[in-house]
Amino acid sequence: MGTMSLYRYVQSREQLETMVVDLVLEGVDLDVGRHRGWTGKATELAVRAHAVATAHPAVTPLLLARRHASGHALRWGEALLGVLTEAGFSGQGRAIAFRTIVAYVFGSVQLQYLGPLGGEGTEAIAALPRDAFPLLADTARSARGIPAETEFLNGLKLVLRGIGET
Repeated sequence: MGTMSLYRYVQSREQLETMVVDLVLEGVDLDVGRHRGWTGKATELAVRAHAVATAHPAVTPLLLARRHASGHALRWGEALLGVLTEAGFSGQGRAIAFRTIVAYVFGSVQLQYLGPLGGEGTEAIAALPRDAFPLLADTARSARGIPAETEFLNGLKLVLRGIGET
């Protein structure tokens, strides 16, 4: 099938990209009723979105660019905003908390895909001269043994704790 043949079935590239995002996010379970506390619920929604995005890392730019047009992305966003609203967030505070979580979830997918802790970038930084870059080199040596899941979950805890303190 030729590339242009796709346009017999969709009206535009944007529609095709939205369909891809919907396909990736359709598997995200939005039911978090059994979890206690807003951080537990937000964590569950973030972990679920992160899991499907990690399974399709090349789609990450589309997840951000087409989130406003994808029904599944909108439903995930509504669920996350519901959790934040139940926790007492409103107005600008809720908007910032929401965008921070979205940025962390999908930004971590990009980092994991494009610059994993066990990747060549970390190795290059670990090999930097200690006299010129002691903190970068030491941190990179420590970082290369951190599993991606541990990095994501511990980072998410920090983000949610920070949001809760605002």
